[in-house]
This record gives sequence, C-alpha cells and structure tokens, in this order.
Amino acid sequence: MTPLLRVRPMAPEVERSLKQRCALATPEDTTRGMFFRGVLEMVRQLGGPALEEECRKLLPEKRYLDFYSYPVTHFLQLSFLAAHLLADACGGFDEAHHRMGQQAAHDFLASVAGKTLRMLARDEPRLLLEQLPTGFRLSVSYGERGMTWTGPTSGCFTMKRNFMPPAYHEGVLAGMLEAVGARDVQVHGRDTGVLDAEYAVSWR
Repeated sequence: MTPLLRVRPMAPEVERSLKQRCALATPEDTTRGMFFRGVLEMVRQLGGPALEEECRKLLPEKRYLDFYSYPVTHFLQLSFLAAHLLADACGGFDEAHHRMGQQAAHDFLASVAGKTLRMLARDEPRLLLEQLPTGFRLSVSYGERGMTWTGPTSGCFTMKRNFMPPAYHEGVLAGMLEAVGARDVQVHGRDTGVLDAEYAVSWR
C-alpha cells in the first residue's frame, strides 16, 4: 500500500490570499486548459509523480483540453498548492509562481493563438507587449490590461480584476519578452488593489 503523502499546511497569509481571490470570482471567470496542464507538468518534473497526484486530488477533471475554458477558482487552488509544494525546489513560494508564469507564456506561445500573436508582433518586444492584451483575452475571460510606455524599451503594464498574484505575471511577462529575444529583461510587479497590479517592464 502506497503511504500517504504528508504535506505541511500553507502559511496563513497564503491561505487568506487564496480564499480572498476565490471569493471574488464568479462562474463566468475562466481560464484555458493549457495552463492547468502546464502547472501539472511542472509539478511532475520538479516534484515527482507523488506531488503531481497531490495536485490532481484538488481537480474535478481528469483531463484538460488546451483551449477549453475551466473555472479560474480551480486554477487558483491548483497554482497555490503547486507553488506551496514546489517552494523548496524553486527557492520560495513567489519564485515557484514566477516559474509557473514562465511556463504559461511558453505554453501560450506554442499554441495556434500564440503563434499568430507572435507573427503579428514580428518578434519585436515592443509590438508584442502592445498585442499582449489581446493574448490575454484569448486566454482568460476576465480582466483588463493595458500598456503605457516610459521609454523605447520600458513601460508599465497594468492589470485590473486579474486573479493571479504579481509573481505569476512577472513570470508571464518575462517569459513572453525572452521568447522574442529581449535581453536583460526586468519585470517588477506590485499590487494596486486586491485584484489589480502594475508591472514595471524593461529590456534591451
């Protein structure tokens, strides 16, 4: 008989953040299956099959289709547990969320929609960031995003009514920029509300 995996509890502040974000979601707030699959694959690679199975226990679906929509509350629960389980392997809870964001960027850009977005951006970082609000609309059903430029290779990317924590989207934005050849990418996010954040972005 396989022994039960003993998982230490999440930190109280992490539990509070997860519950608060889930409480603000509605049934219409959804995200794509590719992001579920990316998190589960990352957990399997970094933590092994036992940790992946621990994550799957949370989920009502046995299989996730890339461009089918699923409740964001399910993704929040999965990603917070995954970041908790992988905190030691990644160097911390926020660092694990950052890695998941990078994985999400990779998975999206590998999809048909992502390839189209990248083609429209002509692999130019500035054009990619200008197209990115459209990419988000193809990926999730909620929120508003916008880009304000502070220089040729710097700006502020804003997100409103967005459920994932800043560390996750620091990873998304960095992953997107690195994929089109940007160097020395810097992304620093900060909360401006419970579900709102802004990200200072620069590269060369």
